[in-house]
Amino acid sequence: MWGSSRRWPGSGSGSHHRRQGPGGRPARAGWWALTALAILAAMLAVACRDDAPEADEAAAQAEVAVTETDVEAALPDAEADQSDAEADQPDPEASQPDVVAELRANAAAFEYGIGTPGGRLTYATIADPLTFNLALANDAGSASYLGYLFEGLTEISWLTDEVEPALAESWEHSDDGLTWTFHLRRDVTWHDGEPFTAADVEFTFNRIIYNDDIPANSRAAFTFRFPDPETGEWREAPMTVTTIDDYTVQYVLPVSFAPFLRSMGQAIFPKHLLEEAVDAGTFNETWGLDTPPSEIIGTGPFTIEEYVPGDHITLRRYEHYWMRDAEGNSLPYLDTVHYRIVPDLAAELAVFQSGEADYHGVLGEEYAELEALQEEGNFTIYRRGPAFGTTFLAFNMNPGANAESGAAYVAPEKLAWFSNVDFRRAVAYSIDKQAIIADVLHGQGYPQWASVSPAAGDFHNPDVRRYEYDPDQARAILDDLGWVDGDGDGVREDGDGNPIRFALITNSGNNVREQVTVRIQQGLEAIGIQADYEAVEFGDMVTALVSTYEWETLVVGFTGGTDPYGGIVFWHSSEDLHLWHPQQAEPATDWEAEIDDLYVRGSQELDRAERVALYHRAQAIAAENVPVVYTTLPERLGAVRNVFGNTTPTLYGLWDVRYLYRIDQ
Repeated sequence: MWGSSRRWPGSGSGSHHRRQGPGGRPARAGWWALTALAILAAMLAVACRDDAPEADEAAAQAEVAVTETDVEAALPDAEADQSDAEADQPDPEASQPDVVAELRANAAAFEYGIGTPGGRLTYATIADPLTFNLALANDAGSASYLGYLFEGLTEISWLTDEVEPALAESWEHSDDGLTWTFHLRRDVTWHDGEPFTAADVEFTFNRIIYNDDIPANSRAAFTFRFPDPETGEWREAPMTVTTIDDYTVQYVLPVSFAPFLRSMGQAIFPKHLLEEAVDAGTFNETWGLDTPPSEIIGTGPFTIEEYVPGDHITLRRYEHYWMRDAEGNSLPYLDTVHYRIVPDLAAELAVFQSGEADYHGVLGEEYAELEALQEEGNFTIYRRGPAFGTTFLAFNMNPGANAESGAAYVAPEKLAWFSNVDFRRAVAYSIDKQAIIADVLHGQGYPQWASVSPAAGDFHNPDVRRYEYDPDQARAILDDLGWVDGDGDGVREDGDGNPIRFALITNSGNNVREQVTVRIQQGLEAIGIQADYEAVEFGDMVTALVSTYEWETLVVGFTGGTDPYGGIVFWHSSEDLHLWHPQQAEPATDWEAEIDDLYVRGSQELDRAERVALYHRAQAIAAENVPVVYTTLPERLGAVRNVFGNTTPTLYGLWDVRYLYRIDQ
């Protein structure tokens, strides 16, 4: 749904039935569209059941948008104490979960076997599709089901996370990274037998995605916004898409964009079936749920055989799919993929435990019970390492005021506290991440130190400053600030006598997040800070974050992915989702200015090693200045029935559904 990279099966953009417990912008494509829906999705898609065995990039699939640079340069003086940093550096090896290395080894050693045709893969899910029109789909359920039917020019390996050919068999680009030429496969047909050609690609972009009359979910993903190299003013421009011949298509970008190949996972749609609706202005009503499933035509490995609302959706193998195994046998091996639609999350678990489903995304609180049932239930629980999504504590450092009332968004004394890096570091030391893992995640998780998860591979910086739980250190920092409990009521006062007391909110209905917030409140109380905790309606929290800006501190979560570029909407100071001080005309601090610059260059640099260095630097700066305090990353756990071949746990999935086969036939 995001016009971005994909894996098989499903949408390649996250879970098919996730369980909830998951301004100026540099050049972009395939990133988070800044709509209310995207904001909701970004915050909700964490602390949830991992139900994406085949691919697990979530909103990073939203992936979303060097020149010479001294990435080793000292941090700006503003809020960066280098001597403290050097004394607090972690052991890089100790900060990398062992499971990450194990999963990489699994991927490196894996080889596909020759499978047996036939059989079924069954899931249980609470998600009905809301549309059969993937170009308009804005829900995970629809995007996941339709992802079996539609493909892009590229796809992402579930083994290595590398870009691989899909509908395009090869490509090349100009030295400046602006012109990309794709050579299409000549053996691909649509499900109705019509040939797939470059005309379909050009139609998808120029007639659907860039059509102002169609609310295409990926238009923002392919609208580039970037600083003009001469004026510094922000510009917006699309790319141009032209056909060279029937099997060659060319893209010209307005600015170099590093994740461009990943964004070419954008689904391609059939011109011969949809052009008439586009011309007539009826595309937005095309392929609704009342459309016979046989009329939903793609190029993918499965078609929709049957959909019964509230009961099931069944996908059937496309007999003439283009992909073959190493011996030339037609793929996919499976005859059908079947989703049982159930009323609630408890029913999902019950269906799996009864043996009627083949996969179940396991929550921490379910692990102990299911672990004991593995032999009896003929299934294995696989660990897939730390999640990509994050949960963090944020401080409101917005110095603005309500335009109508003139009231400050944050009381001046609280703004002063939150803007003090030593205060934020003291808070960071007060959070017991190991206790959160033990008590909230039931032992199934990891502490998070860097803004990028270790699951992101070399983009993760293991060397950032860490704030291990140390309430004594937190108290010492506050004492040094002169913020002490002068009246003996258990709450410290600042230098002006103001009690260090503020509101702490999170959204109600997310049990994991609520428990994490309570642990944070308790840690703050132990160092003499009073945080008044309240769980609020999710919509109210979103309004406070992106509209009224009237909040003090909060705990929220965002999705993540394998490419740090997706985080640009959070880290760039001009962005709406730069939560602590959004939409800055100019960076308020030197460290924010440097992060802005790093993310801009990271979005345009094509050399991966250079990009890694840039994003490592950005993570180090973020950890030094702690505008948000990261908490924990849940373990991704998946229970799989022991009846399938060509499976192995990796950081990015458990299988490619096209190669999956049953060994019990």
